[in-house]
Amino acid sequence: MAKRTPPRTVPALTVHQWLPGWDKISFDPKEYRSKPPQHFYLFSLPARELRSLSGISRRVAKGAASRTEDLGIQRQHDPERSEEIGRFVEFGYPWSTLSETKRASGEFSDLRKPGWLPTAIVLNVLTDGSKRNNSNVAKEDLVTIEETAAGPKLQLPYEKWEASWSPKKLPPFEVIDGQHRLWAFDKASSLANFELPVVAFVGLDISWQAYLFWTINIKPKRINASLAFDLYPLLRSEDWLERAEGHPIYRETRAQELTEIMWSYPDSPWYDRINMLGERQNPWVSQSAWIKSLMASLVRAWDKRSRSSLAGGLFGGRGTNEDEVLGWNRAQQAAFLIFAWNAFKDGVAASKEDWATNLRSGKKPEARHAEDAKLINEDLAFYGPYSLINTDQGVRGFLQILNDIFYLYAAKLKLNEWRPNERASSDPIHSIPIFLESIAKQNFSKFIKDLGTNLSSFDWRTSATPGLEEDVRRSKLVFRGSGGYKELRTQLLEHLAGFDSEIGKTAKRLIGKS
Repeated sequence: MAKRTPPRTVPALTVHQWLPGWDKISFDPKEYRSKPPQHFYLFSLPARELRSLSGISRRVAKGAASRTEDLGIQRQHDPERSEEIGRFVEFGYPWSTLSETKRASGEFSDLRKPGWLPTAIVLNVLTDGSKRNNSNVAKEDLVTIEETAAGPKLQLPYEKWEASWSPKKLPPFEVIDGQHRLWAFDKASSLANFELPVVAFVGLDISWQAYLFWTINIKPKRINASLAFDLYPLLRSEDWLERAEGHPIYRETRAQELTEIMWSYPDSPWYDRINMLGERQNPWVSQSAWIKSLMASLVRAWDKRSRSSLAGGLFGGRGTNEDEVLGWNRAQQAAFLIFAWNAFKDGVAASKEDWATNLRSGKKPEARHAEDAKLINEDLAFYGPYSLINTDQGVRGFLQILNDIFYLYAAKLKLNEWRPNERASSDPIHSIPIFLESIAKQNFSKFIKDLGTNLSSFDWRTSATPGLEEDVRRSKLVFRGSGGYKELRTQLLEHLAGFDSEIGKTAKRLIGKS
């Protein structure tokens, strides 16, 4: 009988970091915070070998296909950043930042320097039984730690690594921090012997991974907090972060960014039609009102105590099964908003309902203010001074319905399968056209268009509309003041519930919930 060749092993160091007081910490497996091991390991591996063993995991709605190397959901990957790191490794800084023409000219060869990467990649070793996306690591691909007299050794799933090796299911390592460095070696055969230091946790629960990412990248102010929530969407619903840092960390910042995009992006129906400076006599809804409306809807925080309500926002909280985080980045979120508002605008433009016809037949406003001139050639049913759509209540009403319908229906629509595009850059404005093109091809785009069409048949006239029948005018008065937000949402849901469709069924489920 032939003797079996032993698997490849790599020596490691054990790092003990545990204090007695840590035993009093609240560990909760239901919150993905199981008690972690009291130590981690240090070792090094050739970068390309480490890359083949590593992947990115994400949470998805049940029934969605698992992906072993998802670069865009749980942690968003910026290919340009990895490419720059690859150039840095080869000849250091500042040569890595030069244009391709300058690098090829030979004129700047004296700027070449060593490209050291001494900072460790931080990862988690998946154990037998660990699941991500309803998948796990094949038994023959598991990486184990063997304690020997000479110290711990990493036991890898092969006798000798080859570039063709790949895991049968999930990769045994999941990257917590350092993915851009690691992915820089994806196809760099010329850097085959370049090793990277590694800090490895074993069986670390997913919420602790988010906590590590935060303390490594954000607490020392290394990267922008808003970017962090794109790179690691799970952080959006971490209760410890919300309590410690408050609203500005994610919700207010993101709401402001989305508002500015809605105002500045040319294909947005609200392009140059948001009162960004709070000017008097400006006919548009203020930036402050937009931010508050987004925070009350799509960027609403998740509240685990609120079992009878929707609990959270599509962009800012967990899903209806309490463990799903929609991993869309800022450009995707903005594209979703722009696409939905345009679908609503198109629905209103095509509407022949009495309310729309009535508003269009009204007198065009006089251009007494610079902003009034923009209304002369616009659809007064959507933008007019007597359209509820162009009011604080109308903006919030639409955003709340958009959020609530899609929040409740997210799993069935498989929203998490719409992933960042590799052609997209880290600049959201440059990426939005790519995502607008992409969202039009998604199955849920029809759902958005249907919602816009259904909402366009609601009577969006304000109580101040000239010539309004008295009973209608009085019924519209309920939308005024702070109580008008709730009333408009309720009436919009009741209106949608009258449709014999999935939207109608979803609206019926939402009536009475807040």
